[in-house]
Amino acid sequence: MGLISNGTTIFDAGAMSLGGKITFIKKLTASGSGTLSFVDGSASVVLDDTYKEYMFTFNNIHASASGAAFQFNMSVDTGSNYNVAKTSTSFRTRNDEAGSSAAIAYEAGQDLAQGTGFQNFSSNVGHGNDEAMSGSMTLFNPSDTTFVKHFVADNNMCHESAYPALINFKTAGYGNTTSAVDAIRFQMSTGNIDSGEICLYGIS
Repeated sequence: MGLISNGTTIFDAGAMSLGGKITFIKKLTASGSGTLSFVDGSASVVLDDTYKEYMFTFNNIHASASGAAFQFNMSVDTGSNYNVAKTSTSFRTRNDEAGSSAAIAYEAGQDLAQGTGFQNFSSNVGHGNDEAMSGSMTLFNPSDTTFVKHFVADNNMCHESAYPALINFKTAGYGNTTSAVDAIRFQMSTGNIDSGEICLYGIS
């Protein structure tokens, strides 16, 4: 049985159509990894004009060191350098398991103002066996050679503090380059990515 709205098929034989599709491209699995990199044309990675929008998902990213931040950067030379200038902004919401420390705050210390260093997508991630970070980042039109490269990220993390706390960390910004971005690197600010998966999808 199908569902049609205003002449557009929404559901048909169990499949859903929203006018586009998400295509899985590549999964990288961390195991004590210093970095995880997606480089266009390498190891079946597609990061070019095939898609206008790319999404990275982060599944149970576990840090080897307490207090690390999960980070990313962009490259315009197929990974020889990860140093694209970025302007960004971040804020977080939080609550502890006792429900006694809820807050929302602007994260001025996580902003970049034309900084070429790595952009934080979290802060002070715990490294206990039951602590990790999960979420996603969307990168828009990385192969364009006219406009800057916008990105937005939304991640949940367990804080390293003595009292268990969940933090939702939101980041948005742009890479200030009109060159095609053809590689993305993820890492922790200190230590390794002990375990976890990062998947890359193309959205059309």
